[in-house]
Amino acid sequence: MANIKSAKKRIRVIDKKTARNRRIKGHLKTVLKAFDVALAAGDMETAKEKLVLAEKKLMQAAAKGTISKQAASRKVSRLTRRFNAANAAK
Repeated sequence: MANIKSAKKRIRVIDKKTARNRRIKGHLKTVLKAFDVALAAGDMETAKEKLVLAEKKLMQAAAKGTISKQAASRKVSRLTRRFNAANAAK
């Protein structure tokens, strides 16, 4: 355990940031799973809505520094490619 006042504060700040990042990542997983379910069911309208929501949430997470901007862009690109491929197959 830290003895110095500034080190104690850093521990508190890190705990808050860790909790926020976990919450954001949990939301991301939920949104991505909803997209996967809609895509697997073949419901393109719902999948399109979930894709837009997923892109929004990924970019928000990148803006807050939870994930890197490159990772967010890569995930959006992969989701979009999967959606377009499934849409073309229909």
